[in-house]
Amino acid sequence: MSERGLELAQEKMRSAGVAPAAVDVFTRFYGLLEEGASGYVREDDVEPLTDLPRAADLDVDDAAAADALGRTALIKLNGGLGTSMGMDQAKSLLEVRRSAAGEPLSFLDVIVGQVRAARRATGARLPLVLMNSFRTQDDTLAALSGYDDLVVEGLPLDFLQNREPKLLAESLEPVEWPADPSLEWCPPGHGDLYPALHAGGVVRALLDAGFRYACVSNSDNLGATPDARIAAWFAGTGAPYAAEMCLKTPADVKGGQLVVRRSDGRIIQRETAQTHPDDVDVSLDPQRHRYFHTNNLWFDLEALAAELDRTGGVLELPLIRNSKTVDPTNADSPEVVQIESAMGAAVAVFEGATAIEVDRERFLPVKTTNDLLLLRSDVYELTDDYRLVARVDAPLVQLSKTYKTISGFDARFPAGPPSLRGAAGLTVEGDWTFGADVVVEGDAALSAPEQGTGTVPDGAKVTADGIG
Repeated sequence: MSERGLELAQEKMRSAGVAPAAVDVFTRFYGLLEEGASGYVREDDVEPLTDLPRAADLDVDDAAAADALGRTALIKLNGGLGTSMGMDQAKSLLEVRRSAAGEPLSFLDVIVGQVRAARRATGARLPLVLMNSFRTQDDTLAALSGYDDLVVEGLPLDFLQNREPKLLAESLEPVEWPADPSLEWCPPGHGDLYPALHAGGVVRALLDAGFRYACVSNSDNLGATPDARIAAWFAGTGAPYAAEMCLKTPADVKGGQLVVRRSDGRIIQRETAQTHPDDVDVSLDPQRHRYFHTNNLWFDLEALAAELDRTGGVLELPLIRNSKTVDPTNADSPEVVQIESAMGAAVAVFEGATAIEVDRERFLPVKTTNDLLLLRSDVYELTDDYRLVARVDAPLVQLSKTYKTISGFDARFPAGPPSLRGAAGLTVEGDWTFGADVVVEGDAALSAPEQGTGTVPDGAKVTADGIG
């Protein structure tokens, strides 16, 4: 490893028009990578986070809640392509529900519905601002072009996430992949929020337009609806930053968590990739670490603007080293390193940062087709204000790899999802195609069909004993 790799990467980024702040962030992380930094947060160095205030216990005056939401902007991270589900466009364009009239609704359609409903209920202007990537921007803006009431005057509808070169694992030089040059690039993780906001002047534009707070969340988490009560709580704390946390369940085997650093008592974030293999079991233990991070964040825009101005957008976030292949669909393609960071790690940057425990309904991410089946099913109801409300406890769904891609998934549920309201769990092994009006009951399971593929007939019941 030498200066050559960094110089080549810097030149590639500058030639592509990447923002100077993003080049500076990359340079800092590259130095940490060369030094062999793992980014691990060891269990011996932290204590669990305890005794958080609960959103369910908030006693907020309606007028105060409306006032706080009136000073709040909604920022959605929308740079993901859903590659783990075989997609090549913005994941937020994926159909997640059907309207009462049977029309398909994407994540973006539901988000717009939530924003419009909150505006009607409170009178808030409530801007929606998306952080797109270079691979999601065009499709996303085209999909939103039909919503002529969405843009708030004087504010952008989106700003662009930065990009950085993937690095060959052996040399840390930028990879070259002539078969598809776009695969030579990767997003820098959602920690790129900060240099991207700085480069786009978004925080200053929001402040100039009269907004004081921002709620940031992922576009694939439809639980992160505009919430006036939490906005009022955050405004009342005077904190520069707050994170929403949920109590763990058996399904929560991934995701970040907040911990308290023993050396100085500061709250810091530990992502899954920052958990040492020897610490994984204890990090997942709900008796020790009760909460996981929803990736829903609240910012005081004045505090955020001051920090971005002070650092030039280069917040000192921990490194996350992510090893992959240059073509994620080709395991034989060269091994690369992607330099990433987590936006939630900024909790350690802001003095006085805090957190709040929220109900599970504010965390409904779709990372796999298992999650998608649940959200499309009758476990959830789409209300008039476009909230997804669970009518029963969500069962644990585990589908075989046959269902991993969205094309494979949709082909095996041609008539839509089965009823899951009476299910405690659903495990599907092998390749089954589901007919119409299938009902799943109890802790249901389907073993791999003997003939290689199988069909669940129309109107069938699936139970622990298989097809009834």
